Amino acid sequence: MKRQTFLKLAAIGTTGMLLPSELGAKVVLDQDYSRDQLIGKSPKDLVGDSYLTTMQRDTSVALNLMQVSAKKEGIMIEVVSAFRSFDRQKEIFERKYKKFTAEGATPLDAVNRIIEYSTIPGTSRHHWGTDLDLIDGAVKAPESVLEARHFYGNGAFCKLREWLDAHAATYGFYQVYTNHPDRKGFAHEPWHYSYAPVSIPMLKAFAKLDLAEVLNDEDLLGASVITGNFLEQYRKNHIMDINPILLD
Repeated sequence: MKRQTFLKLAAIGTTGMLLPSELGAKVVLDQDYSRDQLIGKSPKDLVGDSYLTTMQRDTSVALNLMQVSAKKEGIMIEVVSAFRSFDRQKEIFERKYKKFTAEGATPLDAVNRIIEYSTIPGTSRHHWGTDLDLIDGAVKAPESVLEARHFYGNGAFCKLREWLDAHAATYGFYQVYTNHPDRKGFAHEPWHYSYAPVSIPMLKAFAKLDLAEVLNDEDLLGASVITGNFLEQYRKNHIMDINPILLD
């Protein structure tokens, strides 16, 4: 799939190290994304050897630079979710679907509950390796780390959020699901950051996919209620109603 990607070209000496100030620079080149790459079925352009370290290669470079900077202020940026494959997302979706329907929810209600925080398989931004869930490893972690309350007030990760608010953009990272009152779709996730120079063109490429066709190729629990109209609203509210900086 044709798209335009942003690459950072500033280097220090011959090491290839990127300057933080250049991580958001927009240098336009042509490149292709395959359907499998966009829906989490291809490892192309990924680096890392575990669930917590596998991500898109430019994203990994930018993250490392950001971690070094944050560490100077006593913040240990720790990744708790990076690349997520289609199969892994399907496992998450179907586990929740079984749980909610076993509790008495209708198939449609179950799917609607799932997409408050979790994506339909094949539509997760984590499939691209550009999106990361971040916490502060320098503090004692609460029992369930990915809850918004831990990032505000006296929450364990409030210092991390404030640092990211001030500095993440320097390294090309932006919060995806903001706390804007008019935003629809997924609930606010103060831990979820995306590497814009790569995720923006990937979203443009992804937007050209036929989601119904993607799902028709899969044996997914709950698929019977994911109709064309449902997918149209899902695309509008969950995929595209995000931080506007990540749209262009």
